[in-house]
Amino acid sequence: RGKWAEEGRQMGAINEILGYLAQTFFSIYLFAMLLRFLLQLVRADFYNPICQFLVKITNPIVLPARRLIPSVVSLDLASLVLAVLLQMAAIAVILLINGIPFPNPLIGLAWAALGVVGLLVNIYFFALLAMIILSWVAPGSNNPAVYLLHQITEPVMAPLRKVLPAMGGLDFSPILVFILINITFFPRMLQDSQILENAPR
Repeated sequence: RGKWAEEGRQMGAINEILGYLAQTFFSIYLFAMLLRFLLQLVRADFYNPICQFLVKITNPIVLPARRLIPSVVSLDLASLVLAVLLQMAAIAVILLINGIPFPNPLIGLAWAALGVVGLLVNIYFFALLAMIILSWVAPGSNNPAVYLLHQITEPVMAPLRKVLPAMGGLDFSPILVFILINITFFPRMLQDSQILENAPR
């Protein structure tokens, strides 16, 4: 029994390492895929070195997918569909490593879609937070990352500035976006995740 227990602990440690590596890989690549989707959506500067890097690492799967899933105007559907499939694959791999059977495919797809929406919201949340901090510590910076952050967040904040104009030179639109994110997305996603957990397998 002692030998079996030791082997069980070793296998558990190996599964944890494999799970961590798999989660890290999928998270990084999924983040890159969603950034590519957003940057094309806002028509970011393609010659920005960060854009070129994202395009280079995602092209191997995006270009073949575009033969089946064409873009609609500036909406890169191939990248979006691939992001959902990557999230679904990540869920499947993590469950497999831990010896848990994959749920109903429709439930797995719903989980993946919720995960992608959550990551998109987090990207905007932290992009806005970074823009606020950079406006204090590095106003007028020409750094390529700062320029991309501006291109991602400006389409969201520009309409809100019409509703809530700057007062005393202070831009309150990011605060309004934070409030809208917290009110609109997080409670709804929590409710949807609870529904999925209670759904029949």
